[in-house]
Amino acid sequence: MKAFDPIADSYDRWYDSPEGSAIFRAESACLALICAERRGRWLEVGVGTGRFASALGIETGIDPSPRMLELAARRGVKTCEGRAEALPFEAGSFDGALLALAFCFIADPEQALRECHRVLRPRGRLLLGVIPGDGPWGRAYERKGAEGHPVYAHARFRPGKEIVRLAERAGFELKKAASALFWEPESPPEADPLIRSGIVPEAGFLGLLFAKTD
Repeated sequence: MKAFDPIADSYDRWYDSPEGSAIFRAESACLALICAERRGRWLEVGVGTGRFASALGIETGIDPSPRMLELAARRGVKTCEGRAEALPFEAGSFDGALLALAFCFIADPEQALRECHRVLRPRGRLLLGVIPGDGPWGRAYERKGAEGHPVYAHARFRPGKEIVRLAERAGFELKKAASALFWEPESPPEADPLIRSGIVPEAGFLGLLFAKTD
């Protein structure tokens, strides 16, 4: 969304802070663990400033924020301006799609998941990185959003099981899951990120790998 244009640079710089870099290491390691091979053509929906696409080797990204796309392009991502609910690509264009932290900012996530299903080839994979609303980090971010935080005020954090159900209704089957962020918000981060298999209730981040079923 264009509301992120004024804060794109400060948002991106946060990832270079001690807290931001530790969180990014944990989240990107979690996603890489459950989807080690990302062959073929991949798209990141809600690419933001391109941090995840660059780290995971995803070449194409779409986002509604022009300024964030400028920063993503500097990281070598092929960018396209657009919305998750109306992807400007033909059906069956990609082998995989990533939504890393974008899910909570999408106005109509069910439509976005249907669009991901449409643009994926048969047996294509959908990789979600989400902050579950029923976890400690989701609850902390919701409080910040209620207080007017420039980023989290635009977010809606859903429970992990609800996100899985939405993806299943859109034609996906959950294949793998892993969890990360096991330190409390506002506490010193882990020196080495702990990644646990499955959906762990006390985790602050979930990596969910789905396969297209039809």
